[in-house]
Amino acid sequence: MAEKLLIRALKGGKSTKIVTLNGKNMTKMPSMLEKLPGLKTLHLQNNRIPKVCPEISTLTQLTALNLGNNLLEEVPEEMKYLTSLKKLHLFGNKIHRFASGVCDGLQNLILLNLNNNQLTWIPQEISRLKSLTYLSINHNQLASIPRELCFLKNLSELQLNYNQLICIPKEINFLKKLQKLLLVRNNIESLPEELCDLFNLRILDIAGNVIQIFPPGFQDLKLREFYCEGNPLFLKQPVNAVKHEDIWSLQEITSRFIMNQLAEKDPFLMQAIEWYPQVRNIISQGRKCAICGKSFLTTWLECVEFFPPSKVNGVFCVNMSIRPPLILCPY
Repeated sequence: MAEKLLIRALKGGKSTKIVTLNGKNMTKMPSMLEKLPGLKTLHLQNNRIPKVCPEISTLTQLTALNLGNNLLEEVPEEMKYLTSLKKLHLFGNKIHRFASGVCDGLQNLILLNLNNNQLTWIPQEISRLKSLTYLSINHNQLASIPRELCFLKNLSELQLNYNQLICIPKEINFLKKLQKLLLVRNNIESLPEELCDLFNLRILDIAGNVIQIFPPGFQDLKLREFYCEGNPLFLKQPVNAVKHEDIWSLQEITSRFIMNQLAEKDPFLMQAIEWYPQVRNIISQGRKCAICGKSFLTTWLECVEFFPPSKVNGVFCVNMSIRPPLILCPY
């Protein structure tokens, strides 16, 4: 069947614009494709192709290529010759590396789908994909995001769900056109303050990470959809104030300063406390704020209270509110 479809396409010669050979159990890419210089769209999804044939480099008018669900182990070097390519689907392969120079010729690429592969890193050269607006690398093994990815100034949607990321580079604020950011099921501990500079961001999903608190300025984002269920920020309970004080006492101010310095193991203060047991007794009564983790003695000041997520129209959402001295946080 595949041979018949290919022969029919070859008869069309330069006038053939689309070739679809999905699910044909093919083990190699047909080299006869070089006889179709006018080809615009090539679908080879759901086959068993382990490598791209060199002849594909002749398809300089190709705008869409789908090699999803095959056996590729790298983003092949031949791709750099496809200078008209706008959409590249490589999902569901065994890709764990980028061939050298592969990003050089893909100046018109708008969409890159690398979902369900085995990538552990992204090369710095990805910054050369100047036209890229949609990048999806879900279900891989990425441990970090190169800062160069943040130089893709036209990027509108970035999906990095189900990886092993622990942080987001602060250069993310360079993605001025970013509207959708998905980071579900990673190991991210905190969001950089620079994220709050993304004024075009409308959808943010950080569900299933280990984030405890949001950065200053987070409330200024113009989000339409925000998901953060499954983070430990719902597990820590702030301490409720039992009394209110108009001002901090000198003892409180001094004690907080000492306790913060001790957290950094100031050798001078450590020695001084040995000389003044009464000071040691006072600061030993200190407690740690459930939100910021710093020490305090008296119950005063306000903080952010997080309410459990509610389900609206089948989607989990989170609500935040600022409440005066009902919630304790000394900083």
